[in-house]
Amino acid sequence: MNLRSLIVAVLIVLAGCVTPPPAPVAVVPVVVVSQSTWQQVDREIVAASQQATEQARVYARGSMEHWRTRVFQQTEEVFIPWFSSYWTQEWLSMKVSWYAINAGDEEDASAKRLAAYLLEQYRLKVLAPVAVEIDPDQILAQATAFYVQLMGQQLEVISQRHGVPMAQLNQRIQKIPAISLGPPPTRDASLYQVVHAELGKLPAYLALIETIHTAGGDRGIGSTDAGMAPVAKRASRRIEAEMAPRGAASAVAAVAGKAAGALISVGVAGVRAIIQANDRPDSEALIRSSLGDSFDKAWLKLVQNPATGVMAGTLYMARQIEGSLAPAVEQSVEQTAEQTAEQTAEPSVEPAVSLGAGTVDWSHAGSTTQQINP
Repeated sequence: MNLRSLIVAVLIVLAGCVTPPPAPVAVVPVVVVSQSTWQQVDREIVAASQQATEQARVYARGSMEHWRTRVFQQTEEVFIPWFSSYWTQEWLSMKVSWYAINAGDEEDASAKRLAAYLLEQYRLKVLAPVAVEIDPDQILAQATAFYVQLMGQQLEVISQRHGVPMAQLNQRIQKIPAISLGPPPTRDASLYQVVHAELGKLPAYLALIETIHTAGGDRGIGSTDAGMAPVAKRASRRIEAEMAPRGAASAVAAVAGKAAGALISVGVAGVRAIIQANDRPDSEALIRSSLGDSFDKAWLKLVQNPATGVMAGTLYMARQIEGSLAPAVEQSVEQTAEQTAEQTAEPSVEPAVSLGAGTVDWSHAGSTTQQINP
């Protein structure tokens, strides 16, 4: 072997010595979750859903109280002064006259059409401005989102409490339905999807809200003319009663001549203004009582109805989640009860024979029954 070959061999050996050993590959241990742990996790998901539902209910009720207060304020400050004003009453008189001309043989046609007109004005002057701040549709969406947010937080707590990796828990909750409105499949969503997706863009959630709106129809006091009908009927009758003397006064004014006719018309207008001013307290009281009663009924329905009210989205998801876990939870409770019963069963008693006078000593062990709290 020549010198050059020897030098190359030595260099190769030295290079091998200074090369660092390969870094060890980190092995992530696989966490094995027992069946009993999963059963406990299921029970706690059900409990978390029940607690989140109650918290969402408190939120929705408080928001609806605020909405009702704002509607009453807007009614008092805007709608009632508008309705009671002289020029509004003059405009309503013109509309009632037109309604009466086109009524034909229809009974109470003027009152019905006036009620529809007043309802539209109520939406424009009261409900629409308040809706910019808050309304039942917003409360429905916010209560549902609050429930989902609370569920997401509790799932993280459950994962940490039982040492269940979040990845494994996510796999499990992908099998728990939260929305089931399909087909198509896009109208279905799991608990994992509603917790991790942007709720307002989830097709299944949008389908749920649409279903609730379809079942409930129009929302709030605007869904019925029951509140406005008495107001419109009273106004229509008063206006129709004024139409006869107003027509007679116009005829007299035409015969009397220009100057006298103007004085007569002004006098009749003054009398109408006095009549309207005298009638104003009764009209305003009727508006408050009639609209107030109708609104309270609609408000209570929005708060309490589980299918169409502001809690409908929350209650629907809670029923789906808790219902899907109910069989497993019940089975878990039954198994736990059976195991407890076996452990606490009274042991068989064997007679102990005394070495003395042949007497038998019977010793009984007291049994206990453990209460199971699912």
